[in-house]
Amino acid sequence: MQLDVEALRDFYATPLGQLVRRLLAQRIRARWRHLPGCTLMGMGFPTPYLGSFRGEVTRLGALMPAGQGALVWPPAGDVASALVESDQLPLPDNSVDRILAVHCLETAELARTVLREMWRVLAPEGRVLLIVPNRRGVWARIDTTPFGQGQPYSRAQLERLLADALFTPLDWSTALYLPPLDWRVLLRAAMAFERIGARVSPAFAGVIIVEARKEMVAPIGTAVPAKRLRDLVPVRGTGGVMKGEVRKS
Repeated sequence: MQLDVEALRDFYATPLGQLVRRLLAQRIRARWRHLPGCTLMGMGFPTPYLGSFRGEVTRLGALMPAGQGALVWPPAGDVASALVESDQLPLPDNSVDRILAVHCLETAELARTVLREMWRVLAPEGRVLLIVPNRRGVWARIDTTPFGQGQPYSRAQLERLLADALFTPLDWSTALYLPPLDWRVLLRAAMAFERIGARVSPAFAGVIIVEARKEMVAPIGTAVPAKRLRDLVPVRGTGGVMKGEVRKS
């Protein structure tokens, strides 16, 4: 189920949405402090989080899925947003250094296919930063915000998806510990919720944030120890072919 672009825009215009933007932007910048010379693409509805990278990266774009709709972004200057099919990005192979995916994976019909398309356009050793609703969190259970829509994920589910798409997780973190309610008293205490929640109940955060690196070779599975054979006695078969026979103990 795709989110509607107007509903996403309206959410980020609310006091709760503005607070979410600040909290998540801090986490994003904690991972990607400086990206000079990079090509950065956002997927889903990333525009609330891309503004701080303008003027820093070489190329910047917002790729919004067709089922969601797209907004003109930025409001002034050259348009850097585009309406796309998430599993058929209009980008060459190995052309992007970083991908920021927000309100993306949880609404994708085929999440693995979308991740594989991200893998295709990322440069070798390129990185993706995913922000997805936490299956165990309160935000995924209340549908009054965009984080209560679509498919929430657990860390184990994300690990399997990333491995299948040839990504290696580098860093895990969480955010949004306050209840998803637009109450002034809760919004004022947001930072206290974040500090206490991160220490006391990190498993119940509203979102999971994972940075993963593109791998060029599939990981090799754990080796299975070979079984020890019993003694073999050579037996001459027909035509002079040597065969093996297991000696019974």
